Amino acid sequence: MSLHQKLKEDLKEAMRSRDTDRVSVIRLLMATIKNKEIEKGKDVLLEDDEIMGVIVAAAKQRTESIDQYKKAERKDLVEKETKERQILQHYLPEPLTEAELQSKVSEAITQTGAVDMKNMGAVMKILVPQLLGRADGNLLRKMVQSALQDK
Repeated sequence: MSLHQKLKEDLKEAMRSRDTDRVSVIRLLMATIKNKEIEKGKDVLLEDDEIMGVIVAAAKQRTESIDQYKKAERKDLVEKETKERQILQHYLPEPLTEAELQSKVSEAITQTGAVDMKNMGAVMKILVPQLLGRADGNLLRKMVQSALQDK
């Protein structure tokens, strides 16, 4: 089952169970996906990896909002955004451990033949599509920088 179909099925189920938070998040997600499809052209459907990118961006947006609301001491909004992020995380793959992530970074550095920070872009170009939704981009960047500086 594609991610698009899973979202549709989950929306139906959330509507049946009257889970308004879940309905709201899935509808917003589906609208964002539809907008991306319209941007790409007529009769174009996003692939699962592109939909995953939309979900990752939405989850990241929630995380940033939570940080801002915590600074503003808005507990009600922190709770709302946290619930929404949890719903989105249901669609994301299991995150990698630091050891697994370090292994992937080492493999990518070996694969590209990177020897210094000038080659960081090539390493990231390999890693980002592989690890979409499975690793935080900032952590990934720091790990690659650290590995390349140690060389």
